[in-house]
Amino acid sequence: MSKTSALRVVGADDSAATAIPNDLQAFWMPFTANRAFKARPRMISRAKDMYYYTPEGRQIMDGTAGLWCSNAGHGRDPIVQAIQKQAAELDFSPTFQYGHPKAFELASRIAALAPNDLDHVFFCNSGSEAADTALKIALAYWNVRGKGSKTRLIGRERGYHGVGFGGITVGGIVPNRKFFGTLLSGADHLPHTYNRAEQAFSKGEPEWGAHLADDLERIVALHDASTIAAVIVEPMAGSTGVLPAPKGYLKRLRELCDKHDILLIFDEVITGFGRLGAPFASERYGVTPDIITFAKGVTNAVAPMGGVIARKNIYDTFMTGPEHVVELFHGYTYSAHPLACAAGLATLDLYRDEGLFERSKALEPVWADAVFSAWRDIPGVLDIRQVGLTAAVDFEPNKGGVGKRGFECIDRAFHDEGLMIRTAGDTIAVTPPLIVTEAQIGELTEKVAKVIKATA
Repeated sequence: MSKTSALRVVGADDSAATAIPNDLQAFWMPFTANRAFKARPRMISRAKDMYYYTPEGRQIMDGTAGLWCSNAGHGRDPIVQAIQKQAAELDFSPTFQYGHPKAFELASRIAALAPNDLDHVFFCNSGSEAADTALKIALAYWNVRGKGSKTRLIGRERGYHGVGFGGITVGGIVPNRKFFGTLLSGADHLPHTYNRAEQAFSKGEPEWGAHLADDLERIVALHDASTIAAVIVEPMAGSTGVLPAPKGYLKRLRELCDKHDILLIFDEVITGFGRLGAPFASERYGVTPDIITFAKGVTNAVAPMGGVIARKNIYDTFMTGPEHVVELFHGYTYSAHPLACAAGLATLDLYRDEGLFERSKALEPVWADAVFSAWRDIPGVLDIRQVGLTAAVDFEPNKGGVGKRGFECIDRAFHDEGLMIRTAGDTIAVTPPLIVTEAQIGELTEKVAKVIKATA
């Protein structure tokens, strides 16, 4: 059979097959149950504001801000126009030994949003690249400082730092690690911060758990501080199912890193750009890390971009030696791509002009009340977690076994309720765009409640 004759949607009739020109089998989808999807596709063809639309025109409420990233909603005209103009003006320019104005402008704008002396921005193209970049900068920093023995990297159980080898080494989500060998050497992990018995149904940051940061002392005692380069954590562990940092936890981690001369990296790929009611979560928690990673919301997800923000002393450490010599042998072809920079600048303008960070902060109590009132009394609900405009609900598995109910929730939400959600096992996570209205919050939480009840 020729490839042309094989262009057929699984289970579809001829009219449906011709409506979708692509062979669904050709695309090996990421983080997706490919066979289940291709038997019953959840297809999206356009988006605007709070909604996606199927090829048939059915409206799907976006309960996930795309993938924690479309913070200002979809199809926003200022961003679209900025990309169109940039494509006609400068489609690409290398940033190895050359520069273009928007790269420097965007870096300055991001640095201005970051706390204290986090002043220098290194661009890449995704959160995964940002995590690996941050880890490489940390290792290189100690090398340049003459402390080359500081090579050990400390992550945290249940943490997610992308899918590069550095990111999965310090990450702590088992399926992301177990298939890929021994990963990088010289890593260790702090315990995760979740304890259902102590924290269940907490609004915002849980009261219990700050002491868990003290486990860094055990790791230091085991390996010695002279071998440890950096600790990397998410202020809120998102991909594992919304685990907010306990009150005081991040401040304690900062104190211990200072005590032992260890760099502290905050992975803010999810929490950056308003998700927790501030430009970065570090501002919400009053803690200044040495390095911040970002991605997702920086361009409202309209163009791929990520990056690292480093404190002044880190950057200055590299700026020694002959001026004509490359200081950091690292980068990507598409670092600070002109279209991504144009999208980033337009996105930051939109956040500022519409006050979306402030809006997120103001909506947080409304959001918290809605998710708890809609979900708490459903039979089989085990816990609800919320911080900023994020929330997750854990529920008992159904007879299909662990994770089956979560998959059924995604499918039912899309096909029956017109809603996009994310799941992690038998947990639903919801993270709407920051433009969500109070009425839409009510609609979204009620739809999730229907899905949970229907899949019991």
